[in-house]
Amino acid sequence: MRLNTLFSFAGFIILIAGTYCPVLHPIIGNWDVYDGNKPYGIVILLVAVIGILGTVFNQLKITRAAAWASLLLVILFYLAAVLKVHTSFNFIPFRSVAAYLSSKIKFKWGWYLLFGGPVMALAGVIFSGKPNFNYVEAQQAKTK
Repeated sequence: MRLNTLFSFAGFIILIAGTYCPVLHPIIGNWDVYDGNKPYGIVILLVAVIGILGTVFNQLKITRAAAWASLLLVILFYLAAVLKVHTSFNFIPFRSVAAYLSSKIKFKWGWYLLFGGPVMALAGVIFSGKPNFNYVEAQQAKTK
């Protein structure tokens, strides 16, 4: 397996792991992607699985599409989480109390994995344009 393919594969694995890691800490407990929005989390998971299948079967176009789609989905999920945090206590008529409760919702370390996975997969896809020869292929080219 070439190094750039390995980067893409590892990026999609990190994305799958990131969906199970805590991304938000509301007042009680931790939320992962599936607690935030279960169907959206399943879509992110399916795109990562399609990306893994694309890397295993060496389909560059499928892997590239899955890498870009996963990055776009994670960015949209981040925007949705930010909007959810800022509007979750709007039903309270006192703005200061609503702002105080909204400030108690914290973002957790799972976002690093959610963003790092697609970026790593995308880096593997972007740098796959040039063939990556290893030592054995170079020796075979010399003998021919």
